[in-house]
Amino acid sequence: MLPPEKALTTVDQIQNLILESADFEDFLNELARFSAHQMAGDGDDALCGITLLRNRKAATIGWSSDSAREVDEIQYSLSQGPCLTAAEEEREVHVPDLFEEDRWGPDYANAVAAHGLRSVLSLPFHLQGDAKAALNLYSDAPNKFDEKAAAKARGYTREISQALRLAVRFSLHADSATNLRATLESRTTIDIAIGIVMAQNRCSQDSAARILTDASSNSNVKLRDIAKSLVESVGGGATRTHYQEPDKSQAG
Repeated sequence: MLPPEKALTTVDQIQNLILESADFEDFLNELARFSAHQMAGDGDDALCGITLLRNRKAATIGWSSDSAREVDEIQYSLSQGPCLTAAEEEREVHVPDLFEEDRWGPDYANAVAAHGLRSVLSLPFHLQGDAKAALNLYSDAPNKFDEKAAAKARGYTREISQALRLAVRFSLHADSATNLRATLESRTTIDIAIGIVMAQNRCSQDSAARILTDASSNSNVKLRDIAKSLVESVGGGATRTHYQEPDKSQAG
């Protein structure tokens, strides 16, 4: 007789989410949906959003539904609310009933309550480094997140912190790689444009760079766009663009 199948731990289930997700965005949304289901307890699922603070900007990087993302974004538009407080100050924030809430002024409470929601629980993740994050849980029932539910959420947040930390780290590396690639591509185009100007004017590299810089300043066009236009005009068979040093003898 086969032994009974061992129940998957939360960590096991998160690892499965990572393996089954198409990309980081898909994983974070699945994580938010999984979190909402885990934290809902009896009755309907809660709503869940995952807020990331980075470079003084806040964004919801995972959401269990469009409504979860929309109520998170209410806070970003007002620059205040429980999830921002939880992430920035790295402390738990509980809103038992939005109808009796005034910590962030009436605009926040009224806007979220207009979505049919009554209670909120936000818990910080400890990501290390500069990035900060919070798990945001919403329910249409007042006093949904009692001490028992909050204790469960604390334990759950600790369990998934490492997975989120890795996801954010990979995401940041991906952003950095994209930015670096764009910078290198721009730099390569500028170098090629400098070479073209050197050939056209039979001048030094420094002189060619100055010619392009002057053309950028005089036309109020970014240097990389000037360079791209020049490279395309030479390589594409279009009317050739020619930049040269102004004739100083004609000045004045």
